[in-house]
Amino acid sequence: MNLNNRIKLSTMMFLEFFIWGSWFVTMGTYLGKNLLSDGVQIGSAYSTQSLGAIIAPFIIGLIADRFFAAQKILGFLHLAGGILLWFASTSLNFESFFPFILGYMIAYMPTLALVNSISFKQMKDPGKEFPSIRVFGTIGWIIAGLAIGWLNWEQEGSLVMTFKMASVASIILGLFSFILPHTPPVKKGEKTSFGDIIGLDAIGLLKNKSYLMFFLASVAICIPLAFYYNFTNPFLNEVGMKSAAGVQSLGQVSETLFMLLMPLFFVRLGVKKMLAIGMFAWVVRYLFFAFGNAEANYWMLIGGIVLHGICYDFFFVTGQIYTDRLAGERFKSAAQGFITLATYGVGMLFGSIISGMVVDKYVIDGGHDWHGIWVIPAAIATVVMVLFLIFFKDSNKPASETVK
Repeated sequence: MNLNNRIKLSTMMFLEFFIWGSWFVTMGTYLGKNLLSDGVQIGSAYSTQSLGAIIAPFIIGLIADRFFAAQKILGFLHLAGGILLWFASTSLNFESFFPFILGYMIAYMPTLALVNSISFKQMKDPGKEFPSIRVFGTIGWIIAGLAIGWLNWEQEGSLVMTFKMASVASIILGLFSFILPHTPPVKKGEKTSFGDIIGLDAIGLLKNKSYLMFFLASVAICIPLAFYYNFTNPFLNEVGMKSAAGVQSLGQVSETLFMLLMPLFFVRLGVKKMLAIGMFAWVVRYLFFAFGNAEANYWMLIGGIVLHGICYDFFFVTGQIYTDRLAGERFKSAAQGFITLATYGVGMLFGSIISGMVVDKYVIDGGHDWHGIWVIPAAIATVVMVLFLIFFKDSNKPASETVK
C-alpha cells in the first residue's frame, strides 16, 4: 500500500470512531440531565444502535454491494448523519430527540462495514496491514473522550456540544470520503437474497452443540454489555468522578493493549478458556462498579473501566476468530454477519430495554441505587458463564461440512 492511501485510510478510521466516541459515551448523562429522560428512555436511545445494526446489512447488501462505490455511499451517509446529529442537538425533549438519533444510527451503522471494505480493497495482506490502520479508530475514540474531559463539558452541563462536535466531524468525513481510494461494488449485476443479507447460509453452524452454546451465550452476554454502554457514564458522573468520559477512554487503551496480546493468549489458552476469562471479567467489572465509589474505593471504578480490554477482546474478538475457524472458507462472511446481527442487533436490543427498566426501578432521592443496579448484570453474566462452562466443549474441527 502506498503512503498516500495509508494516510487517507488512517484518517478515515480516526474520524469514523472519533465521531462515535464524541457523543455515544456521554449520551446517557446528557439525556438524564439536559432532557430529564428516565432510564427506559435512555435505554431506548441506545437501542437505536441495535436497530441500526439490524438494518445495516440491508443497506450494504442491497445498495453498496450492488450499485454504488463504497466510498460514495460512505460520504453520503456521513453527510446525512452530520445533519441529523446537528438537529438532535437542538431538540428540547426526548420525544423530539429520538427520531433524529434513530435516523442517525441507521445511517451510521452501515459505515462500520464500509470503512473496512474500503480498507481491505487496498491491501494485499489484510492480516498484517489492517491492524495498523484500524488502530487509528481506537485512537480517535480515545481523543474524543479526552477532549470532552479537557473541555469540562460534563461538569459544566455542556454535553450538547458533543453532538455538535460529532456533527462537524461527520460532515468533514463525508466530504473527505469522496477522495478516498475507489472501491467499486463487489456484487454488481448479481442477485442477493434475504438469506445472503442476514447470513442465514451460516445457520447450519448451530448444529454444532458447542457453537450453539457460544451463540446463545453471545446473545445473553449482550444484556450486561448494554448496562455498561448505556449507563456507565451517568453512573460515574453521579458518584463524583471528574472528567468521566476522559477516564473511560482507558477502556480503549486497555482494548488496544490486549488486542496486541491476543495471538499469544490464544495459542496458550485456547477458545474455551479465552471466552470464559472474558465472561469472568464482566462479572468482576460489575462487582467493582457495585462496590466502588469516588471517595473510598476509587480504584474499583478504574479497575472496572480498564477491564474493558479483557471483557471485549477475550469474548467478542475470540468469538469472531472461533466463528471464522469453524465456518470454513465457504461460509466465513455469512457466519460473521450472522453472529453480528444476533449480538449487536438482537442481544443489545434486549439489553438496552432491560437495562433501562432496571435503572428506573432503582431510582432513589437525588439519584440511583447503583449498588443494586450493578449487581444485576453481574448476576446475569455469572449465570451465562456457568452455563457456558458446563455445556461448551471446544472443537478444532471445521464445521463447514455440516453447513448446508
